[in-house]
Amino acid sequence: MDGSAIAASGLRKAYKDKIVLDGIDLHVRTGTIFALLGPNGAGKTTTVNVLTTLLTPDAGKVVVAGHDVATETKAVRAAIGVTGQFASVDDLLTGEENLLMMADLLHLPKAEGQQIADRLLDRFELVEAAGKLAASYSGGMRRKLDLAMTLVGEPQIIFLDEPTTGLDPRSRRTMWEIIQELVADGTTIFLTTQYLEEADQLADRIAVLDQGRLVAEGTAAELKRRVPGSHVRLRFADRYELDVAAQVLHEASRDDEELTLRVPGDGGVRSWRALLDRLDAHSIEVEELSVHTPDLDDVFLALTGHGNKEVSAR
Repeated sequence: MDGSAIAASGLRKAYKDKIVLDGIDLHVRTGTIFALLGPNGAGKTTTVNVLTTLLTPDAGKVVVAGHDVATETKAVRAAIGVTGQFASVDDLLTGEENLLMMADLLHLPKAEGQQIADRLLDRFELVEAAGKLAASYSGGMRRKLDLAMTLVGEPQIIFLDEPTTGLDPRSRRTMWEIIQELVADGTTIFLTTQYLEEADQLADRIAVLDQGRLVAEGTAAELKRRVPGSHVRLRFADRYELDVAAQVLHEASRDDEELTLRVPGDGGVRSWRALLDRLDAHSIEVEELSVHTPDLDDVFLALTGHGNKEVSAR
């Protein structure tokens, strides 16, 4: 697969007259985190369902873990794990029993299943709760158990559909650490998420899907550079310094109450250095300087028209 865990070309899917996926191409390198973002109805869930063999595409070729999803369905399913937004744990079983049930479903020898369960309980810090019913688990614990169940089969590729939705910040950070550890061990992660910060923190590459088409793809830094809005915020000690600086930096917008100027730029070090040189040439003292660049929220707004920090991963 030339280093690809997932490769799709010309992927199309329609429901009657509604085109859901309009010829998208995807390339996910092995051992990386790939995040798919997009507003409601963009086609993300359909994409994941095709990649995980739950839906058959109308056109295009999809290869997952070296296997064609259309002709080698069983091989694809053997190589992947899927963790949905809603944990698929059995509330009537304990944490340990849930893991052992997965081992039984995979026809693993009993001793091997127990060994894997013990290892995963320890890795996910669930040892103390192993004998408790899953119904008593917190949201973070249930999400960790769900992911642990997915790992019983040691999948090469894991599809995570909104893995931290509804979790508190601490539990979310813990999940991030676990996901990063999985990738460090060589696992490939395909992530859909409601949180743009999550994609920014975790993903090696991000794709933005809108109305069935990929409208952008790249690293978080590359996507941010596509959007204007970089600026320097200068704060001055008094009104006099502000007035003088405003005359020199005529392109800046000022805030008299905050004694600040906002100077647009391209985000490069060279342009900021030139700005400071202009101020030094007029002996203007700057009390505080901060550089601001667009975040993924700005990117999302520019590309899809939706600027909410939490976007639907459907």
